[in-house]
Amino acid sequence: MTPYADTTLEALLTDHESDRVERKESFKGKAPETVREAVCAFANDLAGHGTPGVVFIGARDDGGTVGLEVTDELLRQLADIKTDGNIAPPPTLLVEKRRLRGHDLAVLTVWPCDTPPVRCRGRIHVRWGPRRGLASAQDERILNERRRHRDRPFDVQPVPSATIQDLDRLRFEPEYLPSAVAPDVLAANERSLGERLAATKMILSEAEAIPTVLGLLVIGKSPRDWLPGAYTQFLRIAGIDLADPVQDEAVIDGTVADQIRRLEEKLNAHNHQGIRFGDVAREVREPHYPLDALRQLTRNAVMHRTYESTNAPVRIYWFDDRIEIHNPGGPFGSVTPENFGQPGVTDYRNPNLAESLRALGYVQRFGAGISIARRLLGQRLRFEVQPGFVAAIVRGGL
Repeated sequence: MTPYADTTLEALLTDHESDRVERKESFKGKAPETVREAVCAFANDLAGHGTPGVVFIGARDDGGTVGLEVTDELLRQLADIKTDGNIAPPPTLLVEKRRLRGHDLAVLTVWPCDTPPVRCRGRIHVRWGPRRGLASAQDERILNERRRHRDRPFDVQPVPSATIQDLDRLRFEPEYLPSAVAPDVLAANERSLGERLAATKMILSEAEAIPTVLGLLVIGKSPRDWLPGAYTQFLRIAGIDLADPVQDEAVIDGTVADQIRRLEEKLNAHNHQGIRFGDVAREVREPHYPLDALRQLTRNAVMHRTYESTNAPVRIYWFDDRIEIHNPGGPFGSVTPENFGQPGVTDYRNPNLAESLRALGYVQRFGAGISIARRLLGQRLRFEVQPGFVAAIVRGGL
């Protein structure tokens, strides 16, 4: 925990566009409340800088100093922000008296919290550029996922209201286990059912036989009873707009494997073949969309979507001129809107689900799905990446 050098602080003091700076002329009036809100926002670090934010006491909005007398009492009041119970969890901060540009200032340096969201009197404060405000539901989801990224992933969190009877033993033992565990290991394994479920992360532990999110998604009898958004909505629309007539629709639920299998049956049924004969010596029949590209994109949507705090399904909208594949949950971890889809840039919101899909044969190589789809589709494929969702849009061919 190293404080900023004077040169860095002086640069931040006059940077009017930065979302890492708050300035106050004094610590009187409404300032104690707004300073606490600023500390909360810096601790949340919504922008993901990973670097400390700074509150200057004794500075004007334009970065000029007011000649404030920085007393021991003022420094004590600022230090109390950490322990007075208004901000939870308590922020990591440093209070200092620093002399910048020939004047004394009180400087609070606030480090990003490892376990966001941080609340000030029950409210989550964040910053967007130089502005500060209350977090939206999506902001809170991003902060929650950032905590999950550092802690145990959501896909192996227990679902306390579910019981082991909500898991399908017949699906687990004859189907999943032989796919996930080498045959010789399985043959020599004398573990009990509970031990096997725990070892594959389908339950929390043998002692606490509570199904995990993974268990319900992979071998659950009715996953939607516990994860309301765990399904796929398919629409075949006769036209190019959502308001046009619906030609076919399906709500596809069940385990993730069930969803993938039934969805791919739908994709195959609607992917009619076209005929090329103008630019080739012999007539060529080709599907309108490369089926392997659609498989990669839809499997990615099921695997990478968020299952936490949402009732939204994966949505497949098949129009006359395009297919749109929408999944709830934006970029995660090291993936950002700027580097999304770049070769070698991968992260997993649901790493254990990804491993289960690999064991079941739905994923052959991690991180390759988008590359395969782009190779097959070229300029026909584009992505719309937002904090709360990702959409793959595939234009029709032929």
